[in-house]
Amino acid sequence: MLNNEQQQPQWLPDVEEGNYPAAESYLGLIYSKKRVDKFLVELRSAALSKFMAKDMFRASGLPLLGISNFQIEKNLGKIQTGAGLSPLLLVRDRKNGKVVIADGYHRLCAVYRFNQDAWIPCKIV
Repeated sequence: MLNNEQQQPQWLPDVEEGNYPAAESYLGLIYSKKRVDKFLVELRSAALSKFMAKDMFRASGLPLLGISNFQIEKNLGKIQTGAGLSPLLLVRDRKNGKVVIADGYHRLCAVYRFNQDAWIPCKIV
């Protein structure tokens, strides 16, 4: 782990606009267009929340990607230089008892490698 207690990941004040089409594309693989459209409306208007990186992984049931992944390396570089990361977009899948990471999986992996106890801002519906 790359934990540096004096340096914490920096976050942008809101989700970058380009993250919504990425979330739409991913959610479209899982849900109907009608449901995806509803999620996007809800995500855009949702307030930011914060959860610990380790808890997001547990709730999603997803594996931690390897550090050799290009997107993770890119996000680790942003963390190390103090550049802001975009908050994550999450959807609660109540039927399956999981959280779907609609956008931000690589950012989550990078932050977890940096500090698994880091608080990550997100929009969750």
